[in-house]
Amino acid sequence: MRTTQQLFDLTGKTALVTGGSRGLGLQIAEALGEQGAKLVLTSRKQADLDEAVAHLQERGIAASAIAADVSQESAIAPLVAETIERLGHIDILVNNAGATWGAAAEDYPVEGWDKVMDLNIRSVFLLSQAVGKQSMIARRYGRIINVASITGLFGNRPDSMQTIAYNTSKGALINFTRTLAGEWGRYGITVNALAPGFFPSRMTKGTLEHLGEEDLARRTPLQRIGDDEDLKGATLLFASDAGKHVTGQILAIDGGISAVN
Repeated sequence: MRTTQQLFDLTGKTALVTGGSRGLGLQIAEALGEQGAKLVLTSRKQADLDEAVAHLQERGIAASAIAADVSQESAIAPLVAETIERLGHIDILVNNAGATWGAAAEDYPVEGWDKVMDLNIRSVFLLSQAVGKQSMIARRYGRIINVASITGLFGNRPDSMQTIAYNTSKGALINFTRTLAGEWGRYGITVNALAPGFFPSRMTKGTLEHLGEEDLARRTPLQRIGDDEDLKGATLLFASDAGKHVTGQILAIDGGISAVN
């Protein structure tokens, strides 16, 4: 019987992390790498990736990067092929890349809707399908971690955000997670989702400024918003053998705000 330390150990495992150059994606990459996984990060901007890889390597983490826009279908196959060439196979896929667009529902532009949906849900389907077929299914092993959001669990208050496409995409991602878990469990693949609350990031900067970080913290049972460590434990549960009997689950990491809404 393995010890707890052994169950959480990712030595010898490999991972592809989308949107891994900053924010929540980089925090997730740190967690995986600190437990021994070898990483490939991807995002659109090479400069951001170079900075992230240097940051991880300074921490003793084996990491490299591939610049790609996963919202474009044509980018998926080359990204997966290059990642497998570098790593040999993909044990862990983290679908973190995402976008938002703020506008009132009655005036919401189709351009904004398509941008959010293409990246937040369509790219997750395409990348999961490709990684599953080319690496995980044949090996009868895989860990897919989708980064959803508590906004996929409920709507917006009248005085808060105007993010109908983002909320819709994250709601879709939650049911995508459950459905894929049901279909791919027979292959030994677990599929789970993290549902973060408010964390400081480039994406949430405008929301935090509009609603106020202190006010958001006051609405939260734990009286705080997320920090640069709060996703790490849940990530490791879903990525490691500690969570080998957990699939199709959505874990809110939000200081308890979803429990009181």
